[in-house]
Parts: sequence; C-alpha cells; structure tokens
Amino acid sequence: MLRRKARRVQGSGEAAGGPLDDPLDAAQERRVRAVLALGGVPQADLPDGVQQVRLRLLERAASGAEAPRDVSAWAAVVASNLAVDWHRARRRQERIGERLASLRPAEHTADVSGEDTKVLSLAVARGLDELPDAQRQILVLRFYADLPVRGIAEELGIPEGTVKSRLHTAVRALRTRLHEDEVV
Repeated sequence: MLRRKARRVQGSGEAAGGPLDDPLDAAQERRVRAVLALGGVPQADLPDGVQQVRLRLLERAASGAEAPRDVSAWAAVVASNLAVDWHRARRRQERIGERLASLRPAEHTADVSGEDTKVLSLAVARGLDELPDAQRQILVLRFYADLPVRGIAEELGIPEGTVKSRLHTAVRALRTRLHEDEVV
C-alpha cells in the first residue's frame, strides 16, 4: 500500500493537475515526532522536523527512486538523522557565541548577561549586513559553518591566500564596527 501511495505521489502533482498526497500517515507522523522528541529536539521544532521528513520522502519519489520498503522505518531513520543535525547546529551556534565572547576584553567577561548577549548578537548581525558580500560569505563559512580555510577555498574555488586575506579584512572591519557601536 505504501509503495502505491509513493507511486501516486510520483505520478501526481502539478503536471497532472492534482494535489500531492501526504506521504506520511498519522501513525508514521506520530512515530517521526516521537523519534525527534527522544532525540532531544524541542517541542517547538517538531513540526519543522516532520515537514523535513515529508519533504525528503517527496524528493525521493520525485527523483524516480524506488519507494522505501518500510516508509515508517525509513522516516524514523531520517528523523533520527535530523535530530543529530539539530544538535550539531546548536553546538555550532554555541561555538559562535564563545568566539564572539572571546572578542570582548577580559574585564567584561565576568558580567556578561543575557541582555548583553542579545545586544552583541544584534550588533554582529548589523555589522555583517554592512560587509561586502565576499567578506560576509567568508565570515559566515568560517565562523557559522565552521569550515577551515582550506575547505572555504575549495568550496568557493579561490586560493587559500585570498580566503585568509578576506577573512582578516572582514574580522577587522567587524571588530571596528563593534568598537564604534561600543558593544565590545
């Protein structure tokens, strides 16, 4: 039955004029939610996780790949992987916060409050918006995506020296901006 449903999804759609069928039934959706919740994903992010599982199943069907033998098991594995990805993203954000905090002078680190962190985050976002696209891209790849210089160079197809130069210039410009705003 699930294979027929996946084939219907594959054969229907905008070209056929009909709406796409939901590839997950209610029981499968509950299982995906449970796997995500047990994986540590917060309640507020569960609907997004379920949608990601649906999207991956629809993409699989649209690409012509054979439907999984057991959609429920396949969806649970995808949900588990999404939970791992969620934790990785959270750790990456924590590392970014630590790096930003390390830019502050040592005497200010003892009295960092939640409000200070919000102000710093807003100032960094504003500073990033003002950077040229090439510099902003390098900063995001280095500090938000946590890619090494070599990885950035390979991804962008530019020499490592160019990456280092743009990174240095961007960090200096952002630091100057933060000092001008008296954030750090």
